[in-house]
Amino acid sequence: MPYQIVALPGDGIGPEIVNGTLEILEKLSNSYNFDYQLEIHDFGGIAIDNHGSPLPDNTLSACERADAILLGAVGGPKWADSKLRPEQGLLSLRKSLELFANIRPTKVTKSTSHLSPIKESRVTGTDLIIVRELTGGIYFGEPKRWDETSALDSLTYQRSEIERIARIAFELAQKRTKKLTSVDKENVLSSSKLWRSVINDIASDYPDVEVNHLLVDACAMHLITNPAQFDVIVTENLFGDILSDEASVIPGSLGLSPSASFSSQGPRLYEPIHGSAPDIANQDIANPYGMLLSLVMCLRESLDQSHAAEQLETIIYQCIEQGYTTKDLNGAYRTSEIFKIIKDKL
Repeated sequence: MPYQIVALPGDGIGPEIVNGTLEILEKLSNSYNFDYQLEIHDFGGIAIDNHGSPLPDNTLSACERADAILLGAVGGPKWADSKLRPEQGLLSLRKSLELFANIRPTKVTKSTSHLSPIKESRVTGTDLIIVRELTGGIYFGEPKRWDETSALDSLTYQRSEIERIARIAFELAQKRTKKLTSVDKENVLSSSKLWRSVINDIASDYPDVEVNHLLVDACAMHLITNPAQFDVIVTENLFGDILSDEASVIPGSLGLSPSASFSSQGPRLYEPIHGSAPDIANQDIANPYGMLLSLVMCLRESLDQSHAAEQLETIIYQCIEQGYTTKDLNGAYRTSEIFKIIKDKL
């Protein structure tokens, strides 16, 4: 049976990086002899324009049937004052598919450490994963309201929501260096008190994993001063959103960071963590590596193509080391040129 893949190019630079990545996927499928069926659907702002919804019913139906979803980016100033926002489509998709676990790796090789805005001596050897709870917390909590004089957001978590994300993180840690850092704000927030309690309870099921607790402000500091100390970090939705964006600049650019979102069962979604960057859209200067590394994760996790993933990942880091980079990394190469170079190397 061929794999079912849905591509959601989205807005801004999304179509540029997704289209090039789909060409790489096609070349890999020919080289490694695996079959897939591809559907491309509107999502985000373009879907608002074309269908009146950021997540049209046919887009959601296709995603529900898929083995894997490749997403570019959504959003832009065009929809900033609209009642319907592109980001609402992303939140709805995560909730509909129960994509509760967001996996965001950050890696700095010795040959690429010079690209970081932080001293090479601090970042060399960084290889960490942030596991972010994705469908609970303050983004989804009720009640929620605002008017001209006041506003209310609710940060709520159920024990079951914390347990399932904790097990994802512990299992990842077992496969790596058996070191887990749980991040919360336990000294202030009731939700964090529950979070820490549940992490400690779950830890008894994974006695081989060393657990360390950090307050979120301390973690933010340590990510800059000594990122190589971390292996797997697990945290709630808001903290994970902020910390993973902070971690993403450690390799040198937001454009280098991939991510994957998992459910208990069903399709998984793969996307770079950068935004739609409308200011550089259609200029052929967007960094494609975050999207390509997201494809690497897709090949490994959803398509069972570990050899293809290994080859593509190796070529990506070779290209970065050899200076085939876009403007955000002080390079002079265009997006399309990098895709061509990678296809030639494949």
